[in-house]
Amino acid sequence: MLDKKQFEKARTEALAYFDKAGIVLTEKEKNSIEIADFGLSDLYKIGLEVLVYVNTTKVCAKELVMFPGQTCPEHKHPTKNGISGKEETFRCRWGKVYLYVTGEKNCEPKLDGLENHKEYLKVSHEIVLNSGDQYTLMSDTLHWFRAGDEGAVVSEFSTTSTDDQDIFTDPRINRFTKISE
Repeated sequence: MLDKKQFEKARTEALAYFDKAGIVLTEKEKNSIEIADFGLSDLYKIGLEVLVYVNTTKVCAKELVMFPGQTCPEHKHPTKNGISGKEETFRCRWGKVYLYVTGEKNCEPKLDGLENHKEYLKVSHEIVLNSGDQYTLMSDTLHWFRAGDEGAVVSEFSTTSTDDQDIFTDPRINRFTKISE
């Protein structure tokens, strides 16, 4: 849970990252940035700042801001009722992102500061995305990602986003942040 002051501080910081990446936003977009702490109240370790441009029955486009070392927890976008889960392409616009996916282990994941989350970050096939790099994930692919030391801005292009259906490895996760007074 975040309080209003923490929420607004994170939104202001996210706007500075959009500026670093040269991404121009309207006032409406600036005010619609979601701050996701995944219910763990540890935003700067496990969290994400999300701006949704469009999410229709066919496509979705988002910008993701990640503060230095911030991690989006391990999850997958499942097939449900015969409908494929979300397929998504991440394109790093600024900074560096360490993406971990299902596959042969090829590294020791960067887990500094994530001791309380380590048991829920299981996949360890690392793909490094620098500015201009992109990677496409198919539905039902277990994955998590973490920003480098400077943070990152990532564009996400996908099929319909149904975040409420994501399956997280960590049972403590609540996808939607609660804001206290």
